[in-house]
Amino acid sequence: MKTATLKFQSQSVSKLYFIGALALFVGQIVFGLTLGLQYVIGDLMFPAIPFNIARMVHTNLLIVWLLMGFMGSAYYLVPEEAETELFSPLLAKILFWVFLAAGAATILGYLLVPYATLAQMTGNDFLATMGREFLEQPLPTKVGIVIVALAFLFNISMTVLKGRKTAITLVLLMGLWGLALMFLFSFVNPSNLVRDKMYWWFVVHLWVEGTWELILGALLAFVLIKTTGVDREVIDKWLYLIVTMALVTGILGTGHHFFFIGLPGYWHWVGSVFSALEPVPFFMMTLFAFNMVQRRKREHPNQAAVLWAVGCSVMGFLGAGLWGFLHTLSPVNYYTHGSQITAAHGHLAFYGAYVLVVIAMISYAMPILRGREANSRRAQGYEMWSFWIMTIGMAVMVLALTGAGVLQIWLQRMPTEGAMSFMATQDQLRFFYWIRVGGGVMFLAGLLVYLASFFVGPGVEEDEVPANARLRTA
Repeated sequence: MKTATLKFQSQSVSKLYFIGALALFVGQIVFGLTLGLQYVIGDLMFPAIPFNIARMVHTNLLIVWLLMGFMGSAYYLVPEEAETELFSPLLAKILFWVFLAAGAATILGYLLVPYATLAQMTGNDFLATMGREFLEQPLPTKVGIVIVALAFLFNISMTVLKGRKTAITLVLLMGLWGLALMFLFSFVNPSNLVRDKMYWWFVVHLWVEGTWELILGALLAFVLIKTTGVDREVIDKWLYLIVTMALVTGILGTGHHFFFIGLPGYWHWVGSVFSALEPVPFFMMTLFAFNMVQRRKREHPNQAAVLWAVGCSVMGFLGAGLWGFLHTLSPVNYYTHGSQITAAHGHLAFYGAYVLVVIAMISYAMPILRGREANSRRAQGYEMWSFWIMTIGMAVMVLALTGAGVLQIWLQRMPTEGAMSFMATQDQLRFFYWIRVGGGVMFLAGLLVYLASFFVGPGVEEDEVPANARLRTA
């Protein structure tokens, strides 16, 4: 193993964010597994942790740890791209502890205080912002998120302004600023239900199918530049093309959420056409990753990071692209909307596009943050095993949810007469729900293997490997 030093000392603040993100990731999966069991064991942990509370914790932890991962990735990437120290490392450290404390306090509030009481305690009567899926956070937490986001963006933007400007930092800043601006719609909660749902989708859709895609593209491009040695000009052209397609299809693709909420009928056409094109940027991302790896100018010693990056492009296309396309056309969505097919798409899309890109960044950056060019071959073996275990576990969950969704639609939604009730239909889906639990257990096992890789040293045989040895692609 060759030693390595950070190009800029301020990059070390990203280590805090990466460790915090992984800890919250474990919490998210534990609560997700709890939810899966509650589908088949209805009174599990009731009344201590009801289903609706466990679901809030599961989804909120997902958002918080991914945001923390994005922030850590930016703190590592931006100084290196800008070729200058971070504007304020102290501010970055303070923001981490504030963000972590606010997130922990919010989760404890969900678990320890009835949600209606929590709303009264936190000023929801003054400005009603609670009660919407993914945006359940109390008003003080939302205000805190805005303050942390603006201070973070100030720190990152000032670093870019005083240093070199690259396509990667430009795209990353566009995504991060867009993320922060779209979150402001979470404070808008009109009494008109149609407008309420429209503004809600401005946050949720324009995050995951808009601004987050820019962040994804920038992080993936950075990892591929570092691990393949391909010319920056080549990667920049791909990045601009992918980002353009992502914005065009993602913004107008918001229309697939407007099909049945009371907006004009032309959204059926706009939403269907542009949503059908949303897999294109993800397919381009897959071609991009494989093309860069094939054209690599050197064998980077950190082949685990390469695997996570390539896996991100493939699984992102399958989850956000293919599984999204399955139910995005309005005549199909009429039957599938809100079914378990939606859950299948959501799980695979988040895992493929965003979980894997954050792990790819951690896999590349963490060894350097720990003073080595790459992890040992033995530790990378653990990482690669964890990738396959988590990915297969996710595939099992997604296929089970897809099967459950198809049966749910067949029994409950398509019959014009004699359709089953919701709860009667759920009884018929228990087989698929148990399979999902099995996939969840497998996914958690893969995550634990990944965490174990941080504590694995080199094998005995590696003591005899020359320092400049390079691993072949697995």
